[in-house]
Amino acid sequence: MRLSVKGLALAMGVLWASGIFLVGIVNLAAPSYGAAFLAWASSIYPGFHNSRHFLDVLVGTGYGFVDGGIGGAIIAWLYNCLAGGAKQTP
Repeated sequence: MRLSVKGLALAMGVLWASGIFLVGIVNLAAPSYGAAFLAWASSIYPGFHNSRHFLDVLVGTGYGFVDGGIGGAIIAWLYNCLAGGAKQTP
């Protein structure tokens, strides 16, 4: 069985972006929630700052979508390469 590279890339992009978005939105209401996670993310993604502004949450969400998509594509490609020699079952 082969994985869809595009499908897993989109799924992982949406999942990672949703995580950053939800933590960022809750952090706007409760400043202590997810502060360490957002500080970690802001240290990786240039242009994303943990400044508790909605625009920064959107920037982090965009970075999360791209980063998750690239990671999902790499995982699917690697899986397909490693499982390529396995017999297919009907």
